[in-house]
Amino acid sequence: MACLRATTAALLLTLASSAAATATKFNITEVLNESPEFLTFNSLLSKTNLAEEINKRQTITVLVVDNSAASGIMSLPTDTQKKVLAVHVILDYYDPMKLETIEKGTALLTSLFQTTGAATDRMGFVNYTRSADDQMVFGSAEPGAPLSSQLVKVVACRPYNLSVMQVRAAIIPPSISSSGTGSSAAPGPAYGSSSNVSVPTITEAETLESSDEASALDDDAPASSPPVHSADAAAGAHTSAGNTVVVRTRVWLMGLVMLMV
Repeated sequence: MACLRATTAALLLTLASSAAATATKFNITEVLNESPEFLTFNSLLSKTNLAEEINKRQTITVLVVDNSAASGIMSLPTDTQKKVLAVHVILDYYDPMKLETIEKGTALLTSLFQTTGAATDRMGFVNYTRSADDQMVFGSAEPGAPLSSQLVKVVACRPYNLSVMQVRAAIIPPSISSSGTGSSAAPGPAYGSSSNVSVPTITEAETLESSDEASALDDDAPASSPPVHSADAAAGAHTSAGNTVVVRTRVWLMGLVMLMV
């Protein structure tokens, strides 16, 4: 009997743990499907694969906009759309009650875009401020960005895992289209290399196919021409080690020609 009770207790504990784990999971697509006014925003989350990333999180807040406001996001390039949507995903749980407890009524909230490494000038953060008339307002934390996206209502709330709140306007950092993009200029030298170092070659020595050609080149050279050592040193003193190889090769060839003569 004691063994049966222990087994039953263990089974109930397992079922309770499984139920608790299931309760923490959510599907943002299904949540938004219940509100047709967010159809466009919901579609964009699926199109950019952000819905999948959101569903993997255990604690998240999503700031959504209705179909009319989402048209501003739709008009952006595809890669920029994903960046803007990621700004609307806050990496913590916030609802109006929690926002009211924020000290001094203002805070910078970390968004999913901050984790991409493409965010600059604080555009990976959302500025939350409670205005003088007790309005809860959101905006990009990038300098110069407007603070005009007011909280409209709570769409869904599962403390303390998922919070979906509607805001009046899309939060679009002014410079987000150019974030994470490289310069159009030609790429610089690789790490550890120097653009001032020339690569020594021995192509001139290799093209001397016979001792007769080497002798002809030596005879045709002007008497006043500087020796090979001086010319190589003037052309690239900063690559003396590489030029020494060239000089020694040429000297060896000239000596060989003289011996043959």
